[in-house]
Amino acid sequence: MSRIPLIQLPAPRAERPNDPLEEKTFKEEVLFNSSFVKMVRDDIKLPDGGLSKRLYLTHGGACAMVALGDDGTILLERQWRHPLKRSFWELPAGKIDPNEEEIACAKRELIEECGVQAQEWTKLGVINNAIGYSNEHIAIYLARGLTEVEQKLDEGEFLEVYRVPFGEAWEMAVDGRITDVKTISGIFWLKAWFERNGLEP
Repeated sequence: MSRIPLIQLPAPRAERPNDPLEEKTFKEEVLFNSSFVKMVRDDIKLPDGGLSKRLYLTHGGACAMVALGDDGTILLERQWRHPLKRSFWELPAGKIDPNEEEIACAKRELIEECGVQAQEWTKLGVINNAIGYSNEHIAIYLARGLTEVEQKLDEGEFLEVYRVPFGEAWEMAVDGRITDVKTISGIFWLKAWFERNGLEP
């Protein structure tokens, strides 16, 4: 018999009211602030009454788009990411502007980065992509009914856009050619969307 309890099914959400694991913040200090991220240090009280500190980044959130063409391809970008000093395969994505709705961000970024407009939008889900050190979330949308328009890259933004058959994108996510978490999540959620709707990828 295991000392680890078997979870009751269906498994509940992790967050709970009056959570016994909660860490209570009693002091917050902003160490760095920019238009991109804010670095914060909190003094906290632990569940056992002990004291500690937490250093983390706050972020306004972002959207990523799984742009699905009528031919079964999705749009992937190849983009240089300076912290890791190499290029990555990624879904189109971008930061949500202050006071901007998620869906407005998704539509804007798909046009700006890919030069593509979509008629049909479905929210696939939300990921928290760096829970150990940031409150950032990324909303992932399925975009369909695509038409090409003028691309409007930001100044200093450089990327390549490709149409990739979904089957190949799936293999890229599974075999490690894609390591970006939002892109892996979006591809897996698109596969689940196909299955729920009785469609072939």
